[in-house]
Amino acid sequence: MTRMRTVDAIALILEKEGATEAFGLPGAAINPLYSAMKAHGGIRHTLHRHVEGASHAADGYSRATGGIGICIGTSGPAGTDMITGLYAAIADSIPMLCITGQAPTHVLHKEDFQAVDIESIAKPVTKFASTILEPGLIPGTFAKAFQIMRSARPGPVLLDLPINVQMAEIEFDIDAYEPLPVDRPAATRAQAEKVLDLLVAARNPLIIAGGGVINAEASAQLVELAELLNIPVSPTLMGWGSIPDDHRLQSGMVGIQTHTRYGNETFLASDFVLGVGNRWANRHTGDLDTYRAGRKFVHIDIEATQVGRVFSPDLGIVSDAGAALEQLIAAARDRQAAGVLPDYSAWADECTARKGTGHRKTNFDNVPVKPQRVYQEMNAAFGQDTTYVSTIGLSQIAGAQMLHVFGPRRWINAGQAGPLGWTGPAALGVVRGKPGQTVVALSGDYDFQFMIEELAVGAQFKLPYIHVVVNNSYLGLIRQSQRGFDMDYHVSLGFENINSPETNGYGVDHVKVAEGLGCKAVRVEDPNRLAEGFAEAGRLAAEHQVPVVVEVILEKVTNISMGASLDAVNEFEELAISAADAPTALTPLSLKSPAEPAGAGV
Repeated sequence: MTRMRTVDAIALILEKEGATEAFGLPGAAINPLYSAMKAHGGIRHTLHRHVEGASHAADGYSRATGGIGICIGTSGPAGTDMITGLYAAIADSIPMLCITGQAPTHVLHKEDFQAVDIESIAKPVTKFASTILEPGLIPGTFAKAFQIMRSARPGPVLLDLPINVQMAEIEFDIDAYEPLPVDRPAATRAQAEKVLDLLVAARNPLIIAGGGVINAEASAQLVELAELLNIPVSPTLMGWGSIPDDHRLQSGMVGIQTHTRYGNETFLASDFVLGVGNRWANRHTGDLDTYRAGRKFVHIDIEATQVGRVFSPDLGIVSDAGAALEQLIAAARDRQAAGVLPDYSAWADECTARKGTGHRKTNFDNVPVKPQRVYQEMNAAFGQDTTYVSTIGLSQIAGAQMLHVFGPRRWINAGQAGPLGWTGPAALGVVRGKPGQTVVALSGDYDFQFMIEELAVGAQFKLPYIHVVVNNSYLGLIRQSQRGFDMDYHVSLGFENINSPETNGYGVDHVKVAEGLGCKAVRVEDPNRLAEGFAEAGRLAAEHQVPVVVEVILEKVTNISMGASLDAVNEFEELAISAADAPTALTPLSLKSPAEPAGAGV
């Protein structure tokens, strides 16, 4: 045993737990921990401009890697700044460790400077939150925190450290410290057989793959099961990439906002749905009467209270997605060997063929640019190994309708919380987790402006990525929802910028702001120059190792397809009349060349 400060023990514990990527801001009440990290040297730290930004970066890192990002801040407002980040993480089942400094224990009841009960504030948006009042509790509480973050449905934790507790000494031996076992419920063979009994009784079965598949690192098992059964798979927004978009059995996303037309059509033609690691989120299901009509449901989820939360399935199973898929594969193999699996070839072929029909038009030449053309050009410009980062708004909804994703953890999205400003700092965390890989963020102008100062973090720490900003100078999603109230009220961001008349009434000069923060930027106003702009952004990012903003000036008003139920989605723009009108589409022809960029051969 060695006598050391608790913060020195914390630094050793973090490294042994494999949590070595930190994002934050030092301050008086957390400086002891920073001194330990500096002395120990095993934890890399990225200095942010805003603590909320640091929390989103830690979240982005966790999503990109499957590990645990750390967010660190001082007492008082640093902790309250983390709350939005904690909410985004818990909403999507993302493990993240937030650590805050705190006033000394003996003044916590005296309204001391920057002393706030962050434990109570954080509890509703964490799996566990604790102000550690005794030095001797440090090792055990950290061990418990990591166990909780990783067990069952993953999620974030906040640990609050009074400064006197940080400075206290304890006896500690890191060689005697071991991470606590992780609890993940696992389906049984008998349960898998029950699932297959229901599935094989159906004519048109479908798998819905949620974010739990990606959390479980079970994408390969998902694809194996789908191929074994020869049935289509529809990923949710959080499960996007669990089966590549160009796989013949990827049947398109289902939903009332983020969806494909062929995905909704396939779902409505199904009579059995196996949900694995999904939540039945309302943007996915829409009107439940329409969603549930004429089909049976099996729901497999790691969280027991998630099964039956939205509606009662015909069969519910509490299990880690990977463990359930392994059991289903084993059971299906045995049935295949016995020759008792139905032949779903006709159904699978029907769903694959559907991917070549009914696309939304993207090949517009309008000036100002129509947003659909931006996604068409993004698909052509960025390879299959690209990781996209986005959060909310018409930009994200249209992106999910028209972009293509080809692997797990290549679509990083704050799906349920959708906090404005998340995209930029989350992208920085993704870059930390995927060094040397292509990272492309997608924002509307308002999301981009929310935490625009975080661009300086990327410039300072050489974190290159491409940030596509589709600028219509509007709160586009809010404007579209205001149509029901017959108003367009306080949703325009445009004004005549006296310092940048070239912005033509669009207001903020994002190019100048980005350059002032140490980054590079490109403005595109002609759709036929989008490819050139993306190529230039890639060159600048590689050369300067900084974020590069590609601002695309859009038409101010575009309504993106959405509705209240799967069979009543409003189409505001014309549909494609031929493949040439929608070269973003993954048609059967392009499926023959999965190594080529989306749209190849169309």
